[in-house]
Amino acid sequence: MIDPGPLGTMAGGLGLFLLGMGLMTDGLKLAAGPALHRILTQATRTRTHALGSGLLVTALVQSSSAVTVAAIGFVNAGLLALGPALWVLFGANVGTTMTGWIVAMVGLKFKVETLAMPLAGLGALLRLTGEGRRSGAIGTAIAGFGLLFIGIALLQQAFAGLAGQISLPQGDGALAVMAQLGIGALMTVLMQSSSAAMAITLTAAQGGLITAQGAAAVVIGANIGTTVTALLAALGATPNARRAAMAHVVFNLVTGAVALLLLPWLIGALALAREAVGLPADPAAKLALFHTTFNLLGVLLMWPLAERLTLWLQQRFRAREEDEAQPRFLDATVLAVPTLALDALAREVARTGQVALRMAGAALAGADAALLKAEYTVLTSLDAAIERFVERLRTASMSQVASARLAHLLRIQRYQEEAAEQAVAAAALLPLARADERTDAAALAFESASQALLARCDPTAPAILAALDADLQAMERCYEDYKAELLSAGADARLALTDMERALRRGSALRRAAQQLYKARRRVVEGEAA
Repeated sequence: MIDPGPLGTMAGGLGLFLLGMGLMTDGLKLAAGPALHRILTQATRTRTHALGSGLLVTALVQSSSAVTVAAIGFVNAGLLALGPALWVLFGANVGTTMTGWIVAMVGLKFKVETLAMPLAGLGALLRLTGEGRRSGAIGTAIAGFGLLFIGIALLQQAFAGLAGQISLPQGDGALAVMAQLGIGALMTVLMQSSSAAMAITLTAAQGGLITAQGAAAVVIGANIGTTVTALLAALGATPNARRAAMAHVVFNLVTGAVALLLLPWLIGALALAREAVGLPADPAAKLALFHTTFNLLGVLLMWPLAERLTLWLQQRFRAREEDEAQPRFLDATVLAVPTLALDALAREVARTGQVALRMAGAALAGADAALLKAEYTVLTSLDAAIERFVERLRTASMSQVASARLAHLLRIQRYQEEAAEQAVAAAALLPLARADERTDAAALAFESASQALLARCDPTAPAILAALDADLQAMERCYEDYKAELLSAGADARLALTDMERALRRGSALRRAAQQLYKARRRVVEGEAA
């Protein structure tokens, strides 16, 4: 019968490891947040830079999940193309192997009392005295580091007690290897942490519960298990998020399959390499080296395939993106970084502006009211998505600059909503049939001036405020002339009063739509200049 004592110790050690990893990751992300943003946006000029950025930042914040989320968010915000993002993700897979080295070379080598307890105490002190500042974030990371080592020590103690009571799948036969893969994948899925699975595997191997080759198969299974997390995260996400998640799945499956096929030879070669570089002879060091090697092997495999993979991914997941009523840039992954979330929001607001501009142009051209209602449904759906996104964004801690930018974007969105509503109102009123020469000429001048203003409001047009203001003034003059001519035609009985009233209401709605789009465009230009 298995002694429950070591099992309880193992559960406690695992809990402390996960808690420590979470605190360390959160603290490092807060402390290095600006650096993470800067590195991933600026250091992705080439695939080598992008790979190095993903590796460096993951090693820095000790979380490939955080880097993956950031990379996906940057793609959605238009700050990072899909191609460089893939190399950031591949680099993150290599960077996450740093956890294995920490466990193997530090966590299993020192007495916990001499390292973990002082770290936990120092971290707690910094956190309490530096709340809200970078020193507090660093303190959280240090305290997490200490708890992580305490968890590793408890896992060592638990596996030492279980060594004679339980046995893990041994051998190198097909069934044994599949069982080892399954254990690794299941641990990652259940704990939602490949780092925790890696720590358990290393301590189990160090305690003699499993051979080095069997533990290597468990490590491969843990890497494959991370694909389940990526797939779950991609459910209901934007097309770019699903493409990035699929790239993560492809990398891990291909790398795992190749490493599994080469497993016996890799273990033998790495044993020689370990001796050559002077690493300790214990299983943990060998496994850390194996973990790093097979992720680097994955990078080498992907190097010639990356362009084809990018093209293949861009051709996938297009159905939802082509549905204009669905947001393309609003992804929950960017909410943790307000600056990034505002970039995504600005791009989505620009999309709604294009819809509103198209509606105003269609109403001016006399389009059918049913067409405008269909377009208005698209716009209201986007507005609702923006509203939900903003509600979630407002719960984050934002600087005064970020809050001011959010208010700026919401004002632009309101102008666009009003323009769309006025376009629908104008489309519901039939255009005036030919009346007399003077009235027709005034109507044509107003329509031409309105078209010129709408063209100037297009984001693809040159952003010249003086020209934009001049077009607005020209439209206003033409509107006043058209209004005066309509009133005169009604008074002189050249136009039926009902037709005059309808034409006045339609002209007013078109004018109002153009005015709102002018305000939105001016705000956008001013914001870009600022």
